[in-house]
Amino acid sequence: MWEIILAILFLVVGFVMLVKGADWFVDGAAGVAGKLRIPSLVIGLTIVAFGTSAPELATSLISAVKGDVGIAVGNVLGSNICNILLILGLSSIIAVLPVQKDSLKIDLPVLLGSSLLIVLFGYFDDTIQRWEGSIMVALLVAYTVFLVVGALKKRDSQELALENHEVVGEEETPKKGFNGWYEKMKAFTWFLVVAMLVGLGIVIGGAMLAVEGAKTIAAELGVPQKVIGLTVVAIGTSLPELITSVMAAKKGETDIAVGNIVGSNIFNVLMVAGLSSLIMPLPFSSEGVSFLTDGLIALGAASLLSLFAYLPSHKLKRWQGVVLTAGAVAYYAYLVIISIV
Repeated sequence: MWEIILAILFLVVGFVMLVKGADWFVDGAAGVAGKLRIPSLVIGLTIVAFGTSAPELATSLISAVKGDVGIAVGNVLGSNICNILLILGLSSIIAVLPVQKDSLKIDLPVLLGSSLLIVLFGYFDDTIQRWEGSIMVALLVAYTVFLVVGALKKRDSQELALENHEVVGEEETPKKGFNGWYEKMKAFTWFLVVAMLVGLGIVIGGAMLAVEGAKTIAAELGVPQKVIGLTVVAIGTSLPELITSVMAAKKGETDIAVGNIVGSNIFNVLMVAGLSSLIMPLPFSSEGVSFLTDGLIALGAASLLSLFAYLPSHKLKRWQGVVLTAGAVAYYAYLVIISIV
């Protein structure tokens, strides 16, 4: 009993550390990049994109290092399913979400391709090998370079989708307490470097706690690591995307929601799964446990999102949000059933 309580505590503290650490890392890294006069577009396409995927990356890498491949693979696939079906589903119920031109032309095709790629790699030899991980990482580098070059060419154009991702609100009143002190200290380069390093350390520490907590819960309850990775860990590491998208939808800043999720899912497959398989080949099927169904569901979720996005309105409407959310409920019900059986 106490082992379960302690494991849940580890899990919760780990998730809080993952979210806050990623926030500090992005703040510090973006601030340092700004001091070095790196264009804000490049910062958004690289540092911020990396930062929102930092929880998934740290959790899967540590799981791979420890040999807990069930959590490593489940985290990637589960996060992508959660991001589309649950997060975009809830966000589009709150507000209609427009899909930007760049997402239609570039990001959604890349998402579909990467989702198909991980399924094919896993299907043909039941394992994502190191050479396959190398291909994923190389594709991520090529995709990022393509985005950065394209953004720099169009940075003065109003058509650039990324400019719509920057939430512009009313002028904020000066903050008090710790938040006010933190905002003032961000003017100093040395503090930004410290924030970046501390944030990265907190992310790593949070990932270690979350993985240990998840492993203990799986062992104590007799639930397969696969199910824990696909549910508790996946949803926990998707908290930054969940908070960003739902809050953006509530505030009417709907442009950020779809792009945030699509970009995060691409990073999850190409960076998180790719780097993790470089450390330890990731079994897609072993000892009677297969991720093929989950990979196909992740691909199906990406396909459903694309279908909705390419409809004439190019928007995710509330009825489509209901369909996506219902898909999430059905998927998690399926996981509960297979864990019991």
